[in-house]
Amino acid sequence: MNPADEILDVVDENDQVVAQAPRGEVYARGLRHRCTFILARDADGRIFVHRRTATKLVYPSLYDMFVGGVVGAGESYDEAALREAEEELGVSGLPRPEYRFTFLYDDGAGHSWWSAVYEVRCDLPVQPQVEEVQWHAFLPEDEVERRLTQWEWTPDGLAAYERLRAFRAAR
Repeated sequence: MNPADEILDVVDENDQVVAQAPRGEVYARGLRHRCTFILARDADGRIFVHRRTATKLVYPSLYDMFVGGVVGAGESYDEAALREAEEELGVSGLPRPEYRFTFLYDDGAGHSWWSAVYEVRCDLPVQPQVEEVQWHAFLPEDEVERRLTQWEWTPDGLAAYERLRAFRAAR
């Protein structure tokens, strides 16, 4: 199936489903929907970082420290988090990602989605989807921090990462 044809739930400012539409229409019309962000770490605690392919519908060729994606119509955040993590990392049998929090991402320019943030440990050898991932590596967190000002990152991933740092600091 063409990703643009995937049916998504359209949600309101309270994350309540108000309609359903194909992903391509959701993106074109700037309709609010649901996404998952999963920070994957290897056995050494390094973070999976990747560069998105140039063919991605949103934020092509940018770097991201999260795997994840849209929540399909009728799918829960938890279901989508596990599905998306396994798909993007190219693994099966991943432990269920641990939910951290949800926030509304809105850049004021037509990109708005409810974002559920998770963390997962991936001890399996990864084989990311070539259609989605141009480059990848597991990087120590201090290197990710250094690269924040050097590489062009997905704006929603940066927003999720900043909130995750604050979430950890508050615990």
